Amino acid sequence: MTPVPPSIRRWAVFALALGGFGIGTTEFVAMGLLPSIADTLGVSEPTAGHVISAYALGVVVGAPLIAAITARVSRRTLLVGLMIAFTVGNVVTVLAPNYGFLMAARFVAGLPHGAYFGVAALVAAHLAGPRDRAKAVGQVMLGLSVANVLGVPAATWLGESLGWRVAFALVVVIGLLTILALVRFMPDLSDMRVTNPMTELSALARPQVWFTLLVGVVGFGGMFAFYTYLNSALTTVTGVSVSLVPVAMMLFGLGMVAGNIVGGYIADRSVPMGILIGLVATGVSLALFGLTLQNVWAAMILSFAIGLSGASTIPALQTRLMDVADDAQTLAAALNHSALNIANAAGAWLGGVVIAAGHGYRSPSILGALLTIAGIVMLGVALATQRRTANVGAAATAITRP
Repeated sequence: MTPVPPSIRRWAVFALALGGFGIGTTEFVAMGLLPSIADTLGVSEPTAGHVISAYALGVVVGAPLIAAITARVSRRTLLVGLMIAFTVGNVVTVLAPNYGFLMAARFVAGLPHGAYFGVAALVAAHLAGPRDRAKAVGQVMLGLSVANVLGVPAATWLGESLGWRVAFALVVVIGLLTILALVRFMPDLSDMRVTNPMTELSALARPQVWFTLLVGVVGFGGMFAFYTYLNSALTTVTGVSVSLVPVAMMLFGLGMVAGNIVGGYIADRSVPMGILIGLVATGVSLALFGLTLQNVWAAMILSFAIGLSGASTIPALQTRLMDVADDAQTLAAALNHSALNIANAAGAWLGGVVIAAGHGYRSPSILGALLTIAGIVMLGVALATQRRTANVGAAATAITRP
């Protein structure tokens, strides 16, 4: 690999993070604008909520599909192409004349999501080198976290003031700026090896890839169960006013920003330890949130702690997927975001199940703590299986030596 000057590397990672900022903004802003979308398009609010599911479905479908079929494409060209597709999807969202059109537009906008983050993580790790690769992955993911602190509130305010279409127009502007930044600052990456569709699809035959994805689905399902019902938990159990809910949301987002930074440093020292520390800290924070929810100060502090601990796991998970995928790194890295979107949907659904069963708004965070324990168990199984496979391979090699 030809050394990349530090200034070029910093600007390249900034361009990647800017794309993450735009993706994070479009993913979450619809949640706060559902009443406006429903009113404009003449549908009920629950029906309007399906546009969120359409985006998530696009992520789940697009991540493996795009990663496989674009395996031979230059990483630089692919990043620019994915951001163009993302921007076009949001342009169509702004112009959508009816509900059906909007559903299709949100699905299209979600398609590049997982592939973009997967390729961006690989590129950032490549530019940073082996010593700082997880830190670079965390810096790219900062864009997604900062979106929750700045992008989503700003877009929501614009959408409430000027109409929901303006919120997505802001995302279009961010997408255009990202395309310009990628073209201007991204090196040609000609020293990054491309593969082929069959090689990328081989990731699906690797047990360690599936183990790692399951750790993400189960472990992060708990965090999303908490986050989905945070508003209701604070207003019904803690008893805070609605005006304080955005403060808790902002603290959660700030925790995610810090978590990506901290998690990158930990993972560069030990990837398995980065996942384990993140899951343990998330489980403890979720349990404490459920037990101390009536105290407003505890609820606010723990909202920050859950964001921090949860996000700290992401760089390590992303890096482990790159490690265990061998030559199929693009598909494996992209699948991480499919897994996180499945965790989002599953966590929200399970949280709703325990609330509907009469356990109250404390129950999603307690459920979340139990899910993180399951994620820790899954991590233990993955590491034990990996160690056993390595020992068998070493023994076989020793036997065949003359």
